[in-house]
Formats: sequence, C-alpha cells, structure tokens
Amino acid sequence: MTGKMSALKGCMSPNVYAEVPDGGWGWLVAAAFFFVEVFTYGIIKIFGIFLQDLMTDFNETNSRVSWVVSICVFVMAFTAPLSTVMSNRFGYRPVVMLGGLLISLGTITTAFTNSIIEMYFTMGIVAGLGYCLTFLPTVTILSQYFSKRRSLVTSIASTGECFSLVALAPAMNALKEQIGWRKCLIVIGVMQASVIVCGALLKPIVIKPKPAAPEGSTAPLKEPESKYDLENEITCTSIGSVDSGVQSVTSSQINLSEGQESTEKEKKALKEKEEEEQPALPETPLKRDQEDSNVSRPKLLDFSVLRDASFKCYALFGLFATLGFFAPQLYIIELSVSRGVSRDSATYMLSAMAVAEIAGRLSMGWVLNRRPISKIYILLICTVLLCPVLVIFTFVSEFWGLMSCSCFYGFLLGTVASSHIPMLAEDDVIGIQRMSSAVGVYVCIQSFAGLAGPPLGGFLVDRTDNYGSAFYSCAAGMGVGALFLGLVRPAKSGLCLRRRRKDQQTTDRDSSSQGSDDGPADFVEMDMEIDSSPAKSKPWPV
Repeated sequence: MTGKMSALKGCMSPNVYAEVPDGGWGWLVAAAFFFVEVFTYGIIKIFGIFLQDLMTDFNETNSRVSWVVSICVFVMAFTAPLSTVMSNRFGYRPVVMLGGLLISLGTITTAFTNSIIEMYFTMGIVAGLGYCLTFLPTVTILSQYFSKRRSLVTSIASTGECFSLVALAPAMNALKEQIGWRKCLIVIGVMQASVIVCGALLKPIVIKPKPAAPEGSTAPLKEPESKYDLENEITCTSIGSVDSGVQSVTSSQINLSEGQESTEKEKKALKEKEEEEQPALPETPLKRDQEDSNVSRPKLLDFSVLRDASFKCYALFGLFATLGFFAPQLYIIELSVSRGVSRDSATYMLSAMAVAEIAGRLSMGWVLNRRPISKIYILLICTVLLCPVLVIFTFVSEFWGLMSCSCFYGFLLGTVASSHIPMLAEDDVIGIQRMSSAVGVYVCIQSFAGLAGPPLGGFLVDRTDNYGSAFYSCAAGMGVGALFLGLVRPAKSGLCLRRRRKDQQTTDRDSSSQGSDDGPADFVEMDMEIDSSPAKSKPWPV
C-alpha cells in the first residue's frame, strides 16, 4: 500500500530540472497536444459532414445550422482569459481534464438533442468551453518543456487538426452512413474522452538552476595597499579627487554628493549584513502572500494596445481574414455534391486540404527563418493569393478542379494560420514586449468573426440557392483583410516618425531651456571660484 501511495505521489509531483529539458517528459506532452488538436480544432473542421443531416432532420436552413460551429468557435476564443486564470489558479492538469470532460459531455448530449436551439447549448457553449480549457493550457505547458526545439515541436504537434481532416473525415462519414449521425456523434464523444488522459500527462515543470559557487571562494580579495586605497574602496572615489587646497564650489558640491552616496552605501551594506546574519524563518502562507502582493502582476487583457495604429490595422486584418478560415471546410462537401461529385468522393476534399495545410505550415516556417523579405510581406502575399483561389472554387465543376482548388487553399491557409498570431511579436506590428497582452485582445477580436462567418455564408446560400456564394463572402473578407494588412507597416512607420519628431521637439526645447539656465550659473561659479582662491583669501596689509 505504501509503495502504491509513493508511486501515485511521484506521478502527481512536478518534474524538476536544472534547465529546460528540450525533451524528456516533454515528448509525452507533445503527444498529448497532438491528440488535443485532433479532438478540438479537428472536430470543428469536420463538422461539415453533418450539415445536410441536421438540415433534413431539424428542417432548418443553412444559416441556422451554421450557428452551431459559430457559437462553438466564439466561445472557444472569447473565454481564453478564463482558461488562463484557471490554469494559474489550479494548474494545467486539472483544467485540461475538466475541459476534456466538458468536450465529451457536450458532444454526447448533442446526439440526444431534439432541436437546433438545444444544439447551440450542448455543442456551442458546453463543448466550446471545453475546447478552450484544453487547447490553450496544453500549448502553454508544451512551450515550457522546450526551448531550442520549441518551434519545430509545436509546428509538428499542431498538425493534429490536419490529421483529423485526413483520417477522421472519411472514416466518420462512412460510419455516419452506417449507423446515423446521432450514434456517430456518440462515438466521437467517447473518443474525445481521451483528452482527459492527455490532461493527466501534463505534469508541471519546475526549473531550479544549480547554485553558483560563492564569489569569495573563487578569488581572494585585494588588500588595500594604502590609506588612499582604503578611502577609495569605501567612498568609490578616485585618488585624483583628494582635496589639493584649491577647490571650487562645483567640486565641493560633487564631493558632498559623493559623501552622501558613500554614507547611503555603507548603511545599505550594513543592513544587508544584518539580514544575512539573522536565521532564515520558515516561509508561511501569509509571508508568501505579502511577497506576491509586492510583485506587480501584468494585466490579463491590456486594451491599451488598441492605441497603436499598426495593431489596430492588424486586428482588423485578423477580423476580416477569419471569415475565410472555417466556412470553406464547412461548405466544401455540399459545394462538391452540388457540382455532381458523389458524397463519398467529396469527403476527400477535406483530406486534400489537410495534407496541403501540413505542407503549408512547414513551408511557412522554413521561409520565415530564411527571411528573404520582411515577414509581414510574406504573410501579405499569402493572404492576397487566397482571394483568387476562393473565387476559383465557384467556377470549377469537376472533381479534379475542386481537388486542385482544395490543395491550393489548404496550402495557403496553412501559411496564414501558422503565422498570423506569432507575427504579433514582430516590431512591424506590436513587438515581443507587448505580445502577451496583444494576443488576448487579438483573439477576442477574432472571435466575433468566427461567430459571424459561417452564418453569413449560410445566409447567402439560402438567399441564392448556390453554395458558391459562401466562398464569395470568404474571398471578400480575405480581400478586406489583405488591405488592412498592407497598411500595418506604413502605420507603424508613420507612428514612429511622429514619435521621433515629437521627441526631437522635446529635446530641442529642453536643450534651449537648459542653455538659457546654464549661462548665468557659469558666470556665478567663475566669480565664486575667483573669490575663493588663495590670493584673494589673504588679508590686506595694514
């Protein structure tokens, strides 16, 4: 019994390393993140296989059914701060396990719903909240286990959603045809329960560097050779500063200030020595809370980044570009069926998108590392190319034409999806110093586009009775997003130029005022120096 308890305690205790391991238990965390991607974003992307069944069984329109995915994506993005707060309070492991439970519960209960309104709650809110509680904590703790290999491991593990499109989309579509969409959702919900196991693998990590050798043991202290050396060691002044009998008011002020500084240093050194001699008291919760309260904590969401013109342009890019992120996966199957492609063959469009997206993600990382031009221009080129590809979807009417468009779209989507959030760290946008607060604001702004994108496409489909209309709305959103993305760097350059001009004016104003103040002081100083000279100090002969 004792052995079992010790083994359980070892599994629950954090991993302690002297430095970032770049492996070890981190490989299990990377595998957990891969399966979290499969059962979060992957399931959202393959939800289009149930679109026609839901419309038929519930007698609903495309627009109303599309709200299921929209609400799910909105809740997943908008509740990101809640996930951060819970992870900091309770730890990553219990939060991800709770999220896995909510995902499984939401998907399974969706199979027993009797209306699309009930599905908004089960799949949209319950499962959407579970997606948020699993994705963000997992990717956060993964970055703590890796340093040098962080980008490579994260990019490979993030291909889990692409694997879901390749493998799960055809498999779940075939299973749906055999057992129905309700039992198929139950199977997916049971598979999503494996996220609970993935959460149990997220052992906390603690980095405790090895204690450095004491400074006194490396080299002996230099003994003072003379009285002046001893004085210089205490007062931090040079030998040349010793009074020579001829001294001005300015030098007297300098020596006075140096004496005050030396006195303050001596008091500080004496206080530190007394604290070292005192025995260390055990750390109490009250003492820990007092120490934590003294440390300034960053804001969860700092909306001051919205004052930056370049960030506002980039946020508008993300808002409009997100319109084209989910709708094509949602409507590509129905578009292919309306063009004469069999439903079984149409599911392979999603698989083609997924394989091409993997290639796009890896290619974008390689190109950004080489940096042939500015990174934001590379992102702009990929975003602009997405617009004609989305428009071409509406003109082709055969299997291979749709397959080619799916491959091009998947590749370009992978380049944009893998770089639009890390691009915030670039100086052209907001910079690495303010990225932590900018990401929260950026994702919250994106959530509104995720909420409106699929219903907008569904509304256009209902009005025109043509699934190609949804792709027109995606192309229009990408075009407007590309326009705002092109304005990011000019906005940053203009803002920097205005700041430089303002700083220059302030500097000129300060220097002019300082120049006007220094003139009389110099004359007074000169006169006082002359009056305090030895020749002037002698008494007049009687």
